[in-house]
Amino acid sequence: MSVFTHLVGELSRLLEPVLAESATAAAIVLFTVLVRLALHPLNRAAFRGATPMAGLLPVLLQLPVFFLMYQAFSSGALLDHRLFAAPLGAKWADALGAGGLLGAQGLVFLALFAAIAAVAAWSAVRGRRAAAAAPVPAAVAHVSAEQQAAMRKLGGVLPLLSFGTLVTAAVVPLAAGLYLVTTTAWSVAERVWLQHRKEVAEGRERSSL
Repeated sequence: MSVFTHLVGELSRLLEPVLAESATAAAIVLFTVLVRLALHPLNRAAFRGATPMAGLLPVLLQLPVFFLMYQAFSSGALLDHRLFAAPLGAKWADALGAGGLLGAQGLVFLALFAAIAAVAAWSAVRGRRAAAAAPVPAAVAHVSAEQQAAMRKLGGVLPLLSFGTLVTAAVVPLAAGLYLVTTTAWSVAERVWLQHRKEVAEGRERSSL
């Protein structure tokens, strides 16, 4: 945990002249971006279907980071840092007790929830469109039309699971919520970018034929 605390502390010191007391919150966002950048080659390989394990590794490698962040802001290591009025170690229940839903701390959490909901909605819309437009895999081409329609509906519903991040953000410290919204937004944007590159490459191949 000391390594994580040290890295976030160093990033916070770099950002403090510009962001003052919210520097540590910005450092968490920046740290999350750096982690996702390091994992991008694995995500790119998973998107290309290089190996099934490539899709699992980025998720597994992020779990220790989330755990360390949760511990750091729950055990006292970084409890004195804030995002505007809200302590980074505070949970939504603490914010409600400190001033209510529309109190200074409550508004910070509402902004976090709104950001997570916006990312989840973006992910759900794109996921449903992708599920509706995806061709039927050869392995299931022999099933009935009703079964294929049911599979497409399931593919459209699965992206809605991203709204579960809201529940998690409501029960973990604010710092962990910042990590969640940053990594979720990165995941959605990364998929959009990789899909765009794939479509551009396929278009070039078709035009060269």
